[in-house]
Amino acid sequence: MFDKDRFIQNCIEAVAEGKLAVQAVVAEAVSDRASLISALGEPAHAGLSTLYRSDDLTIIDFAWAPCMSLMPHNHQMFSVVGIYSGREDNLFWGRTKTSIEAIGAKSLGAGEVVVLGEPIIHSVLNPIGKMTRAIHVYGGDFFQPHSPRSEWEHETLTERSWNMERVKQLFAEAESRFNATANG
Repeated sequence: MFDKDRFIQNCIEAVAEGKLAVQAVVAEAVSDRASLISALGEPAHAGLSTLYRSDDLTIIDFAWAPCMSLMPHNHQMFSVVGIYSGREDNLFWGRTKTSIEAIGAKSLGAGEVVVLGEPIIHSVLNPIGKMTRAIHVYGGDFFQPHSPRSEWEHETLTERSWNMERVKQLFAEAESRFNATANG
């Protein structure tokens, strides 16, 4: 049975060892998806719920709206992503002289985990018609990283400063769009 407090403690201990130790903790958690869903509950809305936050560790429970896309962005710290319901498609980007370009992709289904290194730029898509749930564990303070974060505008791939309020608005808009089409 998933125990949130024990999971947080395991992540605190693992982050001192590095991202591969965190990966093992997250992999164990998402291997029992039913228990994880039971412990964390069904989300009322798309968005993110912070389970733990400190200077060297942030744990977030993400609920991705159906068919939602999040613009390319970086974290300035490593992250470990574990999917426990639905699907999350990650497109990886590399810097060019003037912008970024796609360099790879990874599709994750329930029970799968990926480690993203500190320099990674990625965008995220929930390609299915239901909520996707994921635990993201970051090796730092996701909300106030030591180095400034960037995001890239979807259409022009123009770099700009990361804006958490804009991200929260994207989650709300994606949920609203889906609800409008589902009820229309």
